[in-house]
Amino acid sequence: MRGKTVRGAATAERRLYTERTACAECGQRMRVDYTSSRKVAMLGCLVRLKGSIRRCENPACGRYHHPYHPEEEGRLVLPHYEYGLDVLAFIGARRYQESASAPQIHAALVGRQVQISQRNVQYLLERYDELVTLSVQNDPARRARLNAQGRLILAVDGLQPDVGHEILWIVRELLSGEVLSARSLLSSTQNDLATLLREAVAGLSAPVQGVVSDGQHSIRNAVAQVFPGVPHQLCHFHYLKQAAGPAWEADRHAKKELKKRVRGIRPLERAVEGRDDEEARGSCRAIAPRCVGRWPMTASPRWSPAGYACTSAWRRSTPAWSGPAKKGGPAEATQADAGHPAPRLGGHRRAVVQPDPDLHLDRTGRRHSG
Repeated sequence: MRGKTVRGAATAERRLYTERTACAECGQRMRVDYTSSRKVAMLGCLVRLKGSIRRCENPACGRYHHPYHPEEEGRLVLPHYEYGLDVLAFIGARRYQESASAPQIHAALVGRQVQISQRNVQYLLERYDELVTLSVQNDPARRARLNAQGRLILAVDGLQPDVGHEILWIVRELLSGEVLSARSLLSSTQNDLATLLREAVAGLSAPVQGVVSDGQHSIRNAVAQVFPGVPHQLCHFHYLKQAAGPAWEADRHAKKELKKRVRGIRPLERAVEGRDDEEARGSCRAIAPRCVGRWPMTASPRWSPAGYACTSAWRRSTPAWSGPAKKGGPAEATQADAGHPAPRLGGHRRAVVQPDPDLHLDRTGRRHSG
């Protein structure tokens, strides 16, 4: 991954030598043919690596003239890369442990004196995912444990940390809990997911007997393509979430209709507000008995069932309401003389609707004279 940016002078230099001096195929001694030199950007410094390259000089050997690089070089940097493995590990840790975005990772690397672009940050993140997947798949102990089970049940799911970024797809084996594959994909097409599933079970002899996912169409098609005839079940979480959808929608509709009915009272209040004519007072007297349990009010047992303390518009449109009176004032004295206590609610006087002996309500709430 050679870039076109001209880097500055290296701040450190390391000389690398090969541990093996004999050819692995023919056993003949390999001589040092040339010395390679490359600059590698690491965290905090720019290192120049100089390695002694050996070649096999046996024409009959299958590795004749094949270059043999120092073993330590592979522990520092990937072949043909300008950034060290510590930079890749730093990018992966920031991405998946701290959920940092590419611009945030780029800013952190620049703060550590690493000259890199945001595009290369994304490119190195893809290489990090490939290295993690390769290390998981090539573990002999893990492969032996999975094959000893005799069967595999796979779970496929995708995670998108940031909107607009690639999706991290994870293939997990449910019986053992082992992660078989993890890779970031820019697209979630059927062919991409089919390739991911093939890589997840590569090298495993145990058959796949079931797949669990969220039921996405591309996942269904990929499973049918790679594992034909294998049962594909919907995840319990997604199943219950979709099962609750109709009930939630019905409850939302009922709530909406209830709000419509409650809002219908407001126009009536506004229509009566400010009116003091006989028609408004009659309407208040007619609907007062039907307001029990619907608005905050108090009732005196001595006045029931027709005496109620109502709120809001009835306060101003009822003849019995004389406005707030001072303690010991005329209004309070009048009620005290009548032998009835003045009803209170929250420290304020409420309107008292006097019964009308000539006004009756039938079961439907309609008024008629007796």
